[in-house]
Amino acid sequence: MGNSLVSFFTSVFEGISKELAVFFISLMPLLELRGGLIAASLLKIDWKVAFPLCILGNILPIPFILIFINKVFRLLKKTRFKRVVDFFEERAKNKSEKILKYKELGLFAFVALPIPGTGGWMGALVAALMRLNVKKSATIIALGILTAGVVMSFISYILPFVVKSFN
Repeated sequence: MGNSLVSFFTSVFEGISKELAVFFISLMPLLELRGGLIAASLLKIDWKVAFPLCILGNILPIPFILIFINKVFRLLKKTRFKRVVDFFEERAKNKSEKILKYKELGLFAFVALPIPGTGGWMGALVAALMRLNVKKSATIIALGILTAGVVMSFISYILPFVVKSFN
């Protein structure tokens, strides 16, 4: 499966470097840094190059989400994209209960734990929709992304090496 995923992304990003493709993967919602580091590992990109590219790619959209998403959603609700906005708002609302219960630690854990449905994009969306402090949220989300990067580096780069050495 990993090779077919890499083939898909290399065809989508045909004509650009593997490193730039990994950066773009890290920018995307849902894939984010997690997908970027996995792709980088499968593409045999050195971790010292991949890690900062994926961190930067994942952090880059966060301030824009925190600052502008409420305005963008208000505009989109007046268009045929209302259902899409409603979907994301509902999803963020469902995730916000745990974050609000544990405040900063909840937001950090939500972003840092590499499980489906979490990450920088959704963390920023929840923080923006709950009208949390932008500067504080941006810092916490960035720390969560760095932590997720360490976890995903272990999963993508170290764990396969360890497993291979036992075979």
